[in-house]
Amino acid sequence: MTKSLIIILGPTGIGKTDLSIEVAKTLNTEIISSDSRQIYKELCIGTAVPNSQQLHTVKHSFVQSHSIHEYYNASKYEVDVLAKLDVLFENHDQVILSGGSMLYIDVICNGIDDLPNIDLQVRNNLTQRFEQEGLENIRLELGKIDPEYYKIVDLKNHKRIIHALEIFYSTGKKYSSYRTNIKKERNFNIIKIGLNTDRNVLHERINTRVDLMIKEGLVEEARNVYKFKNLNSLNTVGYKELFEYFDGTISIEKAIELIKRNSRRYARRQITWFRKDENIQWYKPDEFSAIMKYIEKNI
Repeated sequence: MTKSLIIILGPTGIGKTDLSIEVAKTLNTEIISSDSRQIYKELCIGTAVPNSQQLHTVKHSFVQSHSIHEYYNASKYEVDVLAKLDVLFENHDQVILSGGSMLYIDVICNGIDDLPNIDLQVRNNLTQRFEQEGLENIRLELGKIDPEYYKIVDLKNHKRIIHALEIFYSTGKKYSSYRTNIKKERNFNIIKIGLNTDRNVLHERINTRVDLMIKEGLVEEARNVYKFKNLNSLNTVGYKELFEYFDGTISIEKAIELIKRNSRRYARRQITWFRKDENIQWYKPDEFSAIMKYIEKNI
């Protein structure tokens, strides 16, 4: 039988965790998380990590497996997950990949260009420059060094701009020279299940979830990592807004309002990204029977 990776994706707050567990139980298999923040063991409430009962019910991988102090990216994720799949497919014909991190899902389906290692001193210097000089200077620098990539990169995304400069200063070669955009072949079948619902319903789910996170102790969790707020791993909705509150620049009420707003905006970006993929079969979160029929038909 052909091995199948069943990907359950969708916007934040839609109910991917609950559905993934039900599907995994039905297929007697395991789940790999494709959430780029659930991977950090210092973060729990704000990243909506599955609770202890859920983790006990179905075995998960890449949940609280790394530290916020470790440098981790999509390229490393691709290597690690493919290696994990080799192991899991020895005992399972199907494995679940569940989450909403667009790039993490994309690299498992399509691969990512092989990029060189980064000089950590270069990374630290560029990060320090960004913090001191702001985005404009490093953005203009990228335009001079790599005009090809400058034309297509999101010029408001400082992480991508810094990464392109890191590549150049570590290797002497432009980031654009490493971009091949050649899709990598996979030795397993890929089934994509997308979850979505009415926008107002989704927004209400997100707002309710944020209120629950606050009730469960998100403020204290964020306070515990506040001293590391400059880490890229903590440039995350739910934490960066509370960091502003700790800085004294906004009230706690404003921070909560911003968490809800930024979570809704992130959900819109996720939906826009996923809608470009014609291979995704879309369902509402409560359509379990229909989802299982589709999976069984395609495995």
